[in-house]
Amino acid sequence: MDDDRNIQKKKGKSLPPKLIIWLGKFVWTTIWHMMMSNLAPRNQSGEYIRPNSQFRKSIGIEAGNPYPPAAGRYKLYVGLSCPWAHRTLVVRSLKGLEAAISVCIVSPSVTIGGWVFDETEAGCSTLAELYQLAKPGYSGRSTVPVLWDNQTQAIVNNESAEIIVMLSSQFNEFANNPKLDLYPSELKEKIDWWNDKIYHAVNNGVYRCGFAQTQEAYNQACNELFTTLDEIETALQTSRYLCGDNLTLADIRLFTTLFRFDSAYYGLFKCNRRRIRDYANLGAYLRELYQLPGVADTCDVESVKQDYYGNLFPLNPGGIIPNGPDMTYLYEPHGRENKK
Repeated sequence: MDDDRNIQKKKGKSLPPKLIIWLGKFVWTTIWHMMMSNLAPRNQSGEYIRPNSQFRKSIGIEAGNPYPPAAGRYKLYVGLSCPWAHRTLVVRSLKGLEAAISVCIVSPSVTIGGWVFDETEAGCSTLAELYQLAKPGYSGRSTVPVLWDNQTQAIVNNESAEIIVMLSSQFNEFANNPKLDLYPSELKEKIDWWNDKIYHAVNNGVYRCGFAQTQEAYNQACNELFTTLDEIETALQTSRYLCGDNLTLADIRLFTTLFRFDSAYYGLFKCNRRRIRDYANLGAYLRELYQLPGVADTCDVESVKQDYYGNLFPLNPGGIIPNGPDMTYLYEPHGRENKK
């Protein structure tokens, strides 16, 4: 009997809860920092630093340019969840370039850790392989969007800000809406001003919140994000679009972040001071842009949630995809027709 009791006592012994909690937290935090370092490069302050795009050629009619405008020659590689790639789909749709520029949708793979093709493209199964085909020995990031030249098997450009300028201006002879100028010369200075402001604090700002690896870095990014959203809210009180009465590339660049905000950034990236739909002007502005002809067809909120919550393992280890939010409110009247 005494031996049985001693065995039960030994079996019942366990590490003190405090030590278990400390050990678990230490191990997880260490692993988390390792994973985050691979996912999101940071500086010494723990602030996320986005690497620069590496392919920066342009399509144009200048003498000697190897990439002249043409229908059927170029293809866009995009991921439906990616806000940077989404910009190119919106401009392609607004300009009516569907027949001139084809699109290939890529999907993120958790096991591979990159974008993959449903079917092989130019003999490649992954986007990383396509980058290698274009530039053997390439060791940088394999990101979307990619503007691909079918004729020379080359990446023309992988910087979304530059691709949308080309789509807006260089394919007018093949566009259904050639008169739509999203980057007019008389507004370039104002468009560029908004783009610079919004890129740092909003477009990249939500990532600086979500990928921050210190409290201080997160606090700074979050404060800048909502300060800028408040400024935009005020500007939209008296202006229909960011630069007045005309829709511009500045609006497109902001739109793709706003569309993802309530469904992904608000929760997963800890941008939860306020939803976009709770802003009187920003919420209505988002609805107006969403309701522009063809824009809603480029939006896939389920892909956004699946890819963000399902693939960013360090931010959501359980991989559980939230049911909400209900995005049908985007079809509600926006009432911005008379904003001046």
